[in-house]
Amino acid sequence: MESVANAIHREPWNKGKIVGQKAPFKVKDIWALRVRLQMEHRIRELALFNLGIDSKLRGCDLVALKVSDVCHGNQLATRAIVMQNKTQRPVQFEITSTTRDALQAWIKHAGLKSDSFLFPSRIHNSPHLGTRQYARILGHWVEELGLERASYGTHSMRRTKATLIYRRTKNLRAVQLLLGHSKLESTVRYLGIEVDDALEISEQTEI
Repeated sequence: MESVANAIHREPWNKGKIVGQKAPFKVKDIWALRVRLQMEHRIRELALFNLGIDSKLRGCDLVALKVSDVCHGNQLATRAIVMQNKTQRPVQFEITSTTRDALQAWIKHAGLKSDSFLFPSRIHNSPHLGTRQYARILGHWVEELGLERASYGTHSMRRTKATLIYRRTKNLRAVQLLLGHSKLESTVRYLGIEVDDALEISEQTEI
């Protein structure tokens, strides 16, 4: 009974907090951080950052990836498919040459095997990097770029490439598939598309 009572009175995680959509990274910020991580030989972080941008995965799915999810034998794949933890729906993503190079360097450096988690945790009781650890790492990246930490979060990584694709193509259906959303409305809300964007799409559509 006590546990039931606790569950009933449990406060929402966002009570008293300022919660809103996290900003996507700009292209100049992406390259600035890449250069910094490369120059400082932060091999794991570079692989994590590049794959986070490419995959557009939620943090919980990104940190749980295994080497076998992105490798075919000893060869890095150009595309991968994973089952999303939240929706239990599969989603595909591309792995660009820049990301493949970073992953190859990290896998070799860490001595990872096919069945290893791609980003093992440095905490003994956790098999892979946790979402909170991932969020802390991202927070340090944001600070290193001189950005406002409160404006960015792990969803910034998920939104970055999706937002760029939408701005360049206005193809909502493509972005929906890449994000693994079941409904187009979810994609519209997630990208924070303004009414002007929607009207512009409508004006360009002739019947």
